Amino acid sequence: MSSESSTLKGLTDIFRYLRRNETPIYVIMPTPFNLMGLDQWVGGLEFINYFDIFDGQHPRVVIPNQTEAQDFRSMEDVGNYLVDHPEFRDRVKNQKDAMALFVQFDDKTEELCEEIGLRIGLPSNDLRNRLDSKIETTRLGNEAGVASAPNIMGEAKTYGELSKLAERAGLGADLVVQTPYGDSGRTTFFIKSKADWDKNSGKIVGQHLKIMKRLNHLPGTIEGCATRHGTLVGPVMTDITGFEEITPYKGGWCGNDISPAILPDGVPEKVREMARKFGDRLYSEGYKGVFCIDFLLDTDTNEVYLGELNPRISGASPPTNLITSTYGGCPLFLFHLLEFMDVDYEIDIEEVQARWNHYDHWTQLILKQTDDKVELITKAPQSGIWQMDDEGDIEFLRASHNINALGNENEAFYLRVYGVGEYCYHGADLGCLLARGRMQSDDRELLERARLWNKAIKNEFHSVPLSPNTQVTLPSDMTAGKWF
Repeated sequence: MSSESSTLKGLTDIFRYLRRNETPIYVIMPTPFNLMGLDQWVGGLEFINYFDIFDGQHPRVVIPNQTEAQDFRSMEDVGNYLVDHPEFRDRVKNQKDAMALFVQFDDKTEELCEEIGLRIGLPSNDLRNRLDSKIETTRLGNEAGVASAPNIMGEAKTYGELSKLAERAGLGADLVVQTPYGDSGRTTFFIKSKADWDKNSGKIVGQHLKIMKRLNHLPGTIEGCATRHGTLVGPVMTDITGFEEITPYKGGWCGNDISPAILPDGVPEKVREMARKFGDRLYSEGYKGVFCIDFLLDTDTNEVYLGELNPRISGASPPTNLITSTYGGCPLFLFHLLEFMDVDYEIDIEEVQARWNHYDHWTQLILKQTDDKVELITKAPQSGIWQMDDEGDIEFLRASHNINALGNENEAFYLRVYGVGEYCYHGADLGCLLARGRMQSDDRELLERARLWNKAIKNEFHSVPLSPNTQVTLPSDMTAGKWF
């Protein structure tokens, strides 16, 4: 990425090198959400987006002209549309060594990027797909000395076969069953009776299964970055899941608590060590850069277990980069970029890691439409800083592209997805709210301030019923409408 051949020594050299970078880096995603703010650290970086969530006011966001509505079935479709757009292809023409970053991509993305000489700054699609299997994650974790919850692998055509597998492993009758691929909210099944089996068997039979003992647990997330110098890990987060005010999906992801006090003493250290071991194992497998792992804390024993792997930039990336830059001086993602840039660098990995281990309370909420309707949006809240008064009413304070510009816990940064002239539908991601402080109690109950923010932001949306002749194409699989 640079004509300089000397090794970068320490963070000052790294900051200078990235800030002076002139080779284009394109963040190609539905919105800037996942890597928002990275342009403040890295020269030559632009966001190529589909949704104009900043209403043309972000200087580093490019929205290719859209002449007609698109029928997207997945996040990969969005990326492929943007890469193949004539305006973008013209933009990268004659550029040397330009890099692209995606959340999700597929074989077609790789082919399109190769056509225009654009290299992808992420591990290959084949490698990511293999590692994305919950079965493969468990195997790699075992090899790394990172245990999963008590489990057994196998296939079952009947409830009796499932029960026999569970009995062989001493798992009891209250089971958690996962299929290898997909969002855990849709591919995890809780089965403790034949009725539960009958309800879910159509999604289970014929697949290789991970069958686990059901635990009293607290779910969480941590993002890491596997590098040539070892694995760096970000803040330990706990999940906010399944609140019907925020998401229509039972057990669906609603966001994250980033709180140093929510886990028992010693548990954050266990989680970080687990992520480091797993990241080092990924690197030996040929994977480098950022990854996200979910963990389970057994609340009866305080044992920490490996959940699933997300081998990609993820929904945990924004709070990770927020915390590591605000409290530790630099975002974790810088080290991902260094792994994919033509530069040697040296760091004291323990010194860098120590900068990120202490931080304040923050919350990320993912707000979905819970009303079962499809309507045309006529008014939508603006992205930027909002403020709530003592009565729970909110007002827009100022436009901002910077999450950490929040002044106090009465303010929140809102990132919109769908705007005026677009359609809202059941389960759609409306936007993301990031705020100082907590929105979930130690007992995993939604705090009143979370309910107030969720209600107030959604009240800012106005929509009207569609005319009988309106044609709207919605995702056949609603996970395709998840833009975070």
